[in-house]
Amino acid sequence: MTAATATAPLLLEARALSFYRQDEPVFGPLDFRLHAGEVALVEGDNGSGKTTLLRVLAGLLHLDEGELRWRGSSWQRDSYSGDILFLGHHLGLKADLSTRENLAVAIGLYGQRAGGNIARVLAEIGLSGYEDEPVRRLSAGQKKRAALTRLLLLPATLWLLDEPYANLDRTGIELVNHLLEQHTARGGAALVTSHGAVSFLSGEPKRIRMHG
Repeated sequence: MTAATATAPLLLEARALSFYRQDEPVFGPLDFRLHAGEVALVEGDNGSGKTTLLRVLAGLLHLDEGELRWRGSSWQRDSYSGDILFLGHHLGLKADLSTRENLAVAIGLYGQRAGGNIARVLAEIGLSGYEDEPVRRLSAGQKKRAALTRLLLLPATLWLLDEPYANLDRTGIELVNHLLEQHTARGGAALVTSHGAVSFLSGEPKRIRMHG
């Protein structure tokens, strides 16, 4: 997950992004570029706008100022919904549905990666035997793993991961890093926030420093 080579396609470009809440600046102006095969670690103090940036890119918040471009074209979030996957603090899981049912809903909304199989990826993610367990009965770590399973099943190119290491033990942290390694090797990219020290399996991520 080192910096992309000069020949790697440019996926996401941000120019002078700014976001305001009640006329008060949250972040910006912010400039960055993200190429295929890159992971960018979004850094900053609490309140610097790390989560807000990811929510803007996910289409959950409206950008106040600046320009976003995706694959060289002007950003039209609705047109790229299947290309972008957001995993936030709220995991987006229905508590009364099983892990299998939650994943089936996600596939129905966003499509399925070629060769993806729910039972197989649940086993790979460490949830074998919990396929039909209601999410409300899972531990915090198991719920996080259930949410992470979407990374293996959905065909998104850009992952927006807000604190993906939270509620995971060392094995879970290594799993996240492995998923990132696989994703970038396929030409995907990711923006990641993390309060804790992140030890990537290989290389160093690009760093985006937030400033209000």
